[in-house]
Amino acid sequence: MSINQIENLLIAEKKAANLFKEIEKRGLIIPGKYERDLNSEIFDLAYELYGIKKYWHKRIVRSGVNTLKPYNSSPKNLIIGDDDILFIDFGPIFDEWEADFGRTYVIGNDKYKFKLKKDIESGWNDCKKFFESQSKISGAELYNYAVKSAKKYGWEFGGEIAGHLIGHFPHERLDNEDKRNYVHPQNHVDMYDPDKAGNRRDWILEIHYIDKSKKIGGFFEQLLTV
Repeated sequence: MSINQIENLLIAEKKAANLFKEIEKRGLIIPGKYERDLNSEIFDLAYELYGIKKYWHKRIVRSGVNTLKPYNSSPKNLIIGDDDILFIDFGPIFDEWEADFGRTYVIGNDKYKFKLKKDIESGWNDCKKFFESQSKISGAELYNYAVKSAKKYGWEFGGEIAGHLIGHFPHERLDNEDKRNYVHPQNHVDMYDPDKAGNRRDWILEIHYIDKSKKIGGFFEQLLTV
């Protein structure tokens, strides 16, 4: 991958991170609001800030019990509660370059929920350090490490995957049947291997921890390899 391509991925992520900062700055995350309404407000904010309406995957806002659900689920539209936890997962496209960014938010003062929010970010960093320490690593190996990291912090890993390819839109089609495109327990291909054209592949790392007994979960996602 060229330096320009790396820079474009970083620029896209920086814009996505700024979008999320603006979500907090403008006080959009408040109780009494439907998940779907917050989703629409974020969509409008992204258009206001960057003039974008195109996303390469479905936009996700999940609160309460919905935070247990993996990406492929389509749960009921909930109202954000007074003492709630929620996460946001958006995949905006900036100048034809994909970003994928996810963060967890806690409303109220529940220490257990704040622990979850903190542990997810710590687990993400653990997984990144492990990935970077390996000269060769399969998607399955990184996924298994992510599962172990959840247990280390006292949680269960809630994701069917722990990441995926990212790049210029549209990047390699993320066909569910082709596990080589995912940080997935059935992907035994080296993540450092180039694509079919011989170009470097870049990856997103996503961490989803859950507690089924408490009916809560959290999510943290951003670029792994750039």
